[in-house]
Amino acid sequence: MARLPKRAGPRPTGAPVPESLVLAPRREKIEQVVRQRTRSLVVVLDRIEDPFNMAAVLRTSEAFGLQEVHVVEHPEVRFKPNEKVTQGCDKWLDVQRWESFSAARDALHSRGFQLWVSAARPTATSLWSLGFEGKRALVFGNERNGVSEEALAGADGMFWIPMRGFTRSLNVSAAVAATLGRALAWRAERGAEEGGLLPEEADALRERFHALSVKQRGRIWRPGRR
Repeated sequence: MARLPKRAGPRPTGAPVPESLVLAPRREKIEQVVRQRTRSLVVVLDRIEDPFNMAAVLRTSEAFGLQEVHVVEHPEVRFKPNEKVTQGCDKWLDVQRWESFSAARDALHSRGFQLWVSAARPTATSLWSLGFEGKRALVFGNERNGVSEEALAGADGMFWIPMRGFTRSLNVSAAVAATLGRALAWRAERGAEEGGLLPEEADALRERFHALSVKQRGRIWRPGRR
């Protein structure tokens, strides 16, 4: 089941507009982040287990300007990122959880995404040869066994990350960082420096980020305030 994206609710009567409580430098930073934010490139985590890896992937995804991370839950390990690693970055993200890969795949397909899994297989495409036009969901598997057979069977394609040393695999957070760096560079080289949000998406995020930037937001906009 998915966790729906966070959305700002109606402000209580008489409560200040969030933007009015945010200093100019912070508003400028929010504008820059919103301008470069994307929903057309997402990360899907397939049953990962380690809380530090969970947190590192969230932090990496947010830092690279992604708005969504999708999590296929591990049946035996709760998705609970280490808070010392996230340092609160998850509040800026939409983290959607799914009980199975097929549920995540169907939801993303319905939105026009292609799903590509990271898997070192003879038929996989090199990351350096992969294009990142349109909507792409990049799937990364768990630390011990990689992506599930369900993910391999249900994905639109596979890619692998070329390595030149004796090391033959990367930590999942390092793999996410390498792939997102390549994807965003590919897009930037083709003129896509900004994230490509629709105006209404940008407006919603801007309002949400303004509210999240106010330290006393829970008291100012608490339910029932009049």
